[in-house]
Amino acid sequence: METELRRAIERQEFRIHYQPIISLQTGRIVGFEALIRWQHPNRGLVYPTEFMSIAEEIGLGLALDRWVLREACRQLQQWQEQFLSSPADEESAASDSSRAIQSLTINVNLGSPQFGQAELLQHINQVLQETDLDASSLQLEITENAIMQNHEAASAMLSQLGAMGIRLLVDDFGTGYSSLGRLHRFAIDMLKIDRSFVSNIGTSAVSLEITETIVTLAQKLDVDVTAEGVETAEQLARLRELNCGYGQGYFFSMPLEASAAEALIVTNPRW
Repeated sequence: METELRRAIERQEFRIHYQPIISLQTGRIVGFEALIRWQHPNRGLVYPTEFMSIAEEIGLGLALDRWVLREACRQLQQWQEQFLSSPADEESAASDSSRAIQSLTINVNLGSPQFGQAELLQHINQVLQETDLDASSLQLEITENAIMQNHEAASAMLSQLGAMGIRLLVDDFGTGYSSLGRLHRFAIDMLKIDRSFVSNIGTSAVSLEITETIVTLAQKLDVDVTAEGVETAEQLARLRELNCGYGQGYFFSMPLEASAAEALIVTNPRW
């Protein structure tokens, strides 16, 4: 696996799939999360749960994280430029998509190794300049455990990232060990409810209560909240009843290759 991972980088076998994020108020796409995949020559599509831990162990995790950041920013900027140049026909779907694409955001996961790098700010700023993407279009997802490992340094880093205009999200919220007493001190913009709670809100009273508690907590902290792993109409209805702001999951769409994600933008569906 180690040898194949090193060769995969050289052979450019990694891909990014894009999963849409939906406003539960409007039912429209507001952004995408960039998810790395390995297009293995023999095994087919390999998911990050099968290779990222090994990649981090052999020192390749940081290189992969940085590649995803640059490629995701490049792709969103390309979409923005492409749709901005579409014919401005007020009656056309292309015109609607052109206006919508300008406000789309791209979510990129920031792994613990990358989050701890002293040159992180410089690297992100360089990527934004190289891709000509506005900082407000970038949203970084960080696990609560990564934040809590060194909360003082994390607090300073999050503040500096926020000062750049980048939105900051706590990923898989509810599964880590964050201190609620410290949570309000961090410059965060959104909590993402872990899919393990969302997938059971229709069958488990406890999962529903936890989800409702996180939504309420987000409202008290004046931050947004996204529910991950939405798979059924019932789950969507419950989340709307709880006034959850955003949703993401297979009910809306599986992660898509760039061309399929672009086609979805053009279609401009509403759920």
